[in-house]
Amino acid sequence: MHGRSARRIIRRFGNFRQLQEWDSLGNREDINTFDEIFDYKHVPESKQRIFLPEEFVTLTGKEHPISAIPAIRYLENRGIIQEDIVRWKIGYCVRGNYENRIIVPSFDEEGYINYFIARTYNGDWRKYLNPSLSKDILFNHLYLDWDSDIILVEGIFDAMKAGPNSIPLLGSTLREESKLFQEIVKNDAAVFLALDPDAEKKTNNIISKFLEYGIEVYVIDASGYEDVGEMTKEQFVERKQSASFVGDDDYLFMKNMRFN
Repeated sequence: MHGRSARRIIRRFGNFRQLQEWDSLGNREDINTFDEIFDYKHVPESKQRIFLPEEFVTLTGKEHPISAIPAIRYLENRGIIQEDIVRWKIGYCVRGNYENRIIVPSFDEEGYINYFIARTYNGDWRKYLNPSLSKDILFNHLYLDWDSDIILVEGIFDAMKAGPNSIPLLGSTLREESKLFQEIVKNDAAVFLALDPDAEKKTNNIISKFLEYGIEVYVIDASGYEDVGEMTKEQFVERKQSASFVGDDDYLFMKNMRFN
């Protein structure tokens, strides 16, 4: 059996110790060799880092000021509980450039903040007012476990419902030269796509690219909901458990069905 295929079986049906033993025997391909695949696209650059707004107030504590009530109510209405707030390090701003907005920071692999989401909670016509920085990041890279399933979703609140190891695409597609795409290929991660039901073309494009690199891909059915963020966590788990594996033949069938 091919080394990569065998490792995938152990990763999915074995346990962490078995996976470590397999890797310790020299069976895992050195992920650094995957750099060669993307060398022609590599452009050295400084790491993107940013400070949170000065007005940022964390919601991770047990007690909150009165000014936090509207933000907390907004999160509760979206099914976000205190456990989620702590996991995602959520806060808010009651004044300044990000007045009346939920703030969700992203941490790079070294623990530095490299981006943040700023979502209104009082009905401002601009739902999102994010910093003018590149979105070519791995949101919360610090917390990703590449030996577990990676879940790709559209937005930050979708990611909160999808749980650990979920990465928001921040509304953009997934380009071959993006950091996220390349990191997935380097780590040979199993990917579950849970994009909005109306994003069929985007989903198919991403599937096509992943299959070119031999990535294990599954599609989660989000039909019946506007997006994953509308689901409960329990509903998402059920949908993930029944996700469809997509191989080359499956993709060709899906593509033909779309054009017939």
